Amino acid sequence: MPEIDELINTAIFSDDIKASEMARSNIRKIASESGIYLSSLHNLYMAFGRGKVSGFTIPALNIRTLTYDTARIVFRLARTNEVGAFIFEIAKSEMKYTHQRPDEYAISILAAAVKEQYVGPVYIQGDHFQLDKERFDADSKSAIDEIKKLISESIKAGFYNIDIDASTLVELSNSKLSEQQADNSRVSAELTNFIREVEPRNITVSVGGEIGHIGGKNSNIEDFEAFMQGYLPLIGSRPGISKVSVQTGTSHGGIVMEDGTLKDIPLDFSVLSKIGSLARMKYGLGGAVQHGASTLPNFVFKEFVKNQTLEIHLATGFQNIVFENLDLTVLKEIKEWIRTNCDTERTAKMSDEQFYYKLRKKALGPFKEMLWMMTDRQKKPILDSLSTQILFLFEALQVSNTTGFTKAYA
Repeated sequence: MPEIDELINTAIFSDDIKASEMARSNIRKIASESGIYLSSLHNLYMAFGRGKVSGFTIPALNIRTLTYDTARIVFRLARTNEVGAFIFEIAKSEMKYTHQRPDEYAISILAAAVKEQYVGPVYIQGDHFQLDKERFDADSKSAIDEIKKLISESIKAGFYNIDIDASTLVELSNSKLSEQQADNSRVSAELTNFIREVEPRNITVSVGGEIGHIGGKNSNIEDFEAFMQGYLPLIGSRPGISKVSVQTGTSHGGIVMEDGTLKDIPLDFSVLSKIGSLARMKYGLGGAVQHGASTLPNFVFKEFVKNQTLEIHLATGFQNIVFENLDLTVLKEIKEWIRTNCDTERTAKMSDEQFYYKLRKKALGPFKEMLWMMTDRQKKPILDSLSTQILFLFEALQVSNTTGFTKAYA
């Protein structure tokens, strides 16, 4: 379908605002007419909570670059393997450095679905809609209003799955667990209530909460209980969160050593198992969510299903595949840009490998069009490797033959 290729290029890169808006409108129209619709996972996750659904872990894929091409791979593999349970997501921080606002991201996903003749519900998620602790302490209303503005923009674009991350507000210095989680509970409830006010009438947005900041102290059942006891009274009869993100020992992007290799991370799967079980049995939630997992070794992924992990977030691993297979001429230009523009963020202890690994994501926005417009020959090794890894993840997380579940609970 060459028309959709032209439309998506115009939608993303045209300097003519009216032409871009028209292209985006046409893509949404074509998607709707093709049986493609943006949806929420709330009902499916509640079915997990009631024990009606089990046996697989839903992958949430953060696509930071080559969004249209990568989404095409996902939809192609999903069609072949009858995969319905998968999420496209982008974090608040990623929107900034990849130069992808919510509407653009949604349009890229929808265009890819049209191109690959996918039919059915499509799930797009706002990942880590996170409160800045320093800003919150200085002016809590301003910090919360910033997230509300992003939520409104995202829901308007069709993000019917939102992960609130107020875990940055947890105060571990307090002796009482209720006091540690107090701000997290209060702000998460306020943002949940706001979502219920602005969501479409026929959609219950799936809302996620988070009790442990990724890269910090591992979560436990007591943390979760303290969060819920503070959260539930503040939302009244409105639907609350459908899942909870926990900290198991991972960190975003992995920990890179001086030689550029990634440090082995010991995950505590019991955190996922215990909190997930309590979330389902006591509160009727879908379960626990794992962040920062894409750089883990492949043999680990089967453990997530065994421990009934509801959802797993995957980001940096896909970015690594892009850079590892990138055309050398393009890579050289990106490295030169990083040296010129990111040198102030380099610490004295950073090796060259650590510096490039940590900062290269910041080149994705400035080089978005160059990467998008690479030739088929330049893209092939990247897309082939992405296809191999995404297929592995679908198989390891056992999401094949899940289209029946997603269509039933869409």
